[in-house]
Amino acid sequence: MERISIWVVFFITSLFLLNMTNCVEDEVKRTLTQFMTKLCGDNVQHNSTLGWKQDADPCKDLWQGVYCDAQNMSIKRLLLERLNLSGTLDLAMLCNLQPLAASLTFLSLDGNKLNGGIATEIGSCTQLTRLHLSGNQLSGDLPSSLVMLNNLKRLDISSNKFSGPLPELSRISGLNMLLAQNNNLSGNIPAFDFSNFDLFNVSFNNLSGLIPDVQGHFSADSFLGNPYLCGGPLPKTCSGLSESLNHTQTSEDSKGLSKDQILMYSGYAALAIVVILFVVLKLCRRKKGENKIEALNGAVVANDGGSEKSSNVLRENKGEISRSEFSATSESGMVSQSLVVLSRPTANELKLEDLLKAPAELIGRGKNGSLYKVMLDNGIMVVVKRIKDLTISSIDFKQRMQILSHVKHPHVLSPLAFYCSKQEKLLAYEYQQNGSLFKLLHGTPKTLDWTSRLGIAATIAEALAFMHQEVGQQGIVHGNLKSSNILLKKNMEPCISEYGVVGMDNERSPFASPIVSGGASEILKGDVYGFGVILLELLTGKLVKINGIDLTDWVQSVVREEWTGEVFDKSLLSEYASEERLVNLLQVAVRCVNGSPEARPSMNQVALMINTIKEEEEKSLIYQV
Repeated sequence: MERISIWVVFFITSLFLLNMTNCVEDEVKRTLTQFMTKLCGDNVQHNSTLGWKQDADPCKDLWQGVYCDAQNMSIKRLLLERLNLSGTLDLAMLCNLQPLAASLTFLSLDGNKLNGGIATEIGSCTQLTRLHLSGNQLSGDLPSSLVMLNNLKRLDISSNKFSGPLPELSRISGLNMLLAQNNNLSGNIPAFDFSNFDLFNVSFNNLSGLIPDVQGHFSADSFLGNPYLCGGPLPKTCSGLSESLNHTQTSEDSKGLSKDQILMYSGYAALAIVVILFVVLKLCRRKKGENKIEALNGAVVANDGGSEKSSNVLRENKGEISRSEFSATSESGMVSQSLVVLSRPTANELKLEDLLKAPAELIGRGKNGSLYKVMLDNGIMVVVKRIKDLTISSIDFKQRMQILSHVKHPHVLSPLAFYCSKQEKLLAYEYQQNGSLFKLLHGTPKTLDWTSRLGIAATIAEALAFMHQEVGQQGIVHGNLKSSNILLKKNMEPCISEYGVVGMDNERSPFASPIVSGGASEILKGDVYGFGVILLELLTGKLVKINGIDLTDWVQSVVREEWTGEVFDKSLLSEYASEERLVNLLQVAVRCVNGSPEARPSMNQVALMINTIKEEEEKSLIYQV
């Protein structure tokens, strides 16, 4: 009888525990569906298409964007990027529910249109290692409770409307990425240990004060667009800035100034005026000298309706663009209209003389020409590509630029404007402040994990396949595809830059030699080769030239010796990337760099193969803890 009672108690206890577990599961599902309802906002139909239904299981029924542990017992990741969500972000709802707060490690809502802000309750989601919210319309102050996320490694809040100061995120010892650019943040930058960071960007905010010592790990690009920031790596010193920031206080203090102080400051002001007049006089004399030189060296420039006399456009002088304007001739009005604007409203009313007057910085020089970063008067940053020795005619150049301006792909950087004459061919692009794939792969420290590399490969393959399909049969190819021509947009998505620039002049393409001029399909195989080299860089982490040896030759020799495992970047192996999928992507790369153009696959085939590998990788994430 006693034994029966024990079994009854055990049975009742088990039922109670099972029922309690089910209640927790129901609560999680209910919370998640309510969370998604708020994310979708007024678009109720969009909610149903995502498959988040309370009568289904988030793990077993594979709710879109939900990834669970191996036992399908707890939710580890919510990856809801670029789903056109336009409602409200309610993080309090997630983090107030203990089962979710104790299991969620990765939350990503990049590239939506969400409103709201980051709730104080975010501090309860203590297991978060990654929080990605870029490219939304989120606003408000960042909560101080963010510093309670001791496990946080990557925080991306870029391209929103956040305001107020940055919390003391320097207290999170494991944080290695902070992207907060393109917001309205104010106050000082916390005293980070920048040696811990792979990525750091706070550009284009309202931050102020002295930049902490970056120890050479980050350039000025990470801090641009903050008028009151000063100190290295920015060229602006902090002495003059401090005076500007304290102007109000100084004005109040000046009410009690003595006569001696007033005389002293008056003397300083008079001295400053004399110095300014002296500098202006020197500049005027120099300007006259430049105009005389330009008048002597003026050249007849071919244009649509006739000829015109102009100064040497964007002439290089010790690594900088000349600030000189056009000669004062009656034709100068025609010159100012000769810049053809392709992208409106971004480059609306842009004229060639605007490029000449604006401050410019040489950021690259190669056999195809020079690259300049130019800040326009309206605050827009552009990159100007000055192409030299291009044998294509001006008419063909203009036709190609017009064609490319009408072929739009989100991951191909379209030209904003172009200028074409006999002496000069210029292209203007929107400046991408996050740098290039080359910098991410070969910079110090290396910053790309396996998932990111595979995603970049798939994105670029699709974009290149699209361009080949749209304009490839017209003979318009990239012609110079390499990792330094893969740029990273505001949300860190890759895009192909300078498409068609070298491709206009196939004789100068680095891959022209193995390609016969028999047809457009063969010309396209040069781009396939270039893409294959990028794949090898992604897989190996090595430069294209290794001690004078081509990367392609080195990889093929290692594969022939059946030492394939030696090819891969050790950082990928250390994060337990699937060797099977690494090998599969390597096989795609080897096919792309085949010495025979006819043996290389088309970009459509390449994109299909890589997307298959990516789908396998995404499925495997479901079973990862």
